[in-house]
Amino acid sequence: MAERSIPPSAPTAAPPARADDAEQRTPTAARQDPAKPDRAVVRDSLGVGVAVGLSGFAFGVTSVGAGLDLLQTCALSLLVFTGASQFALVGALAAGGNPFTAAAGAFFLGTRNAFYGMRLSQLLALPRAVRPFAAQWVIDETAAVALAQPTRRAARLGFTVTGLTLYVLWNLTTLVGALGAEAIGDTDAWGLDAAGPAVFLALLAPMLRSTTDRAVAGLAVVLGLGLLPVLPAGVPVLVAALAAPAVLWLRGRREVRR
Repeated sequence: MAERSIPPSAPTAAPPARADDAEQRTPTAARQDPAKPDRAVVRDSLGVGVAVGLSGFAFGVTSVGAGLDLLQTCALSLLVFTGASQFALVGALAAGGNPFTAAAGAFFLGTRNAFYGMRLSQLLALPRAVRPFAAQWVIDETAAVALAQPTRRAARLGFTVTGLTLYVLWNLTTLVGALGAEAIGDTDAWGLDAAGPAVFLALLAPMLRSTTDRAVAGLAVVLGLGLLPVLPAGVPVLVAALAAPAVLWLRGRREVRR
């Protein structure tokens, strides 16, 4: 009796691949944004550097109006180079605050740059010999531009162009503002004493994007203005710094209850 040949079984059709499976098999690098042209990075960096660098004029005027001389004003921009801390320092001095209290407030306000530095050190991966010099340019604007780039090369370029443009312009306009304030004499008579706070608020406002940011800013304003009549000048700024941990603590408790 002849054996019947058993036809080979047809290959089982593979199930159609799902879109999410294909995405999981795609390398991470392939899903990233394409490399940003150097020209676009330079353009954006110059825009930020020029826009913020011109604010150094207001600092020069405010600093001289607060009682600092030309050399002290320029030294602050050259060595400190963080606008918010500089405005906080001269603002406290203008209000008659103790120099040590004013310096402490400026110091605590500038500690945020240390957190920027920890993130940027991983992103930029600069040589060790360059890092001490690059640390001088770790501020809000350079961190924002660098972190917005899709590649390490673009981040380095954005950080360098923004830092160089902002550092040069900030110091030049500080010098011009200080010279102008010395030439016109009494800055209060011209209403230039309000230039510093106005610029500080203009720089701060775009950063208040989330509800938490606005809550911290609002509480800081309440603490600073509310304690201004009862505490020595400069101390309300230090107390207002407690707004951030207070809001974050309340937010954490609310999330735990949920």
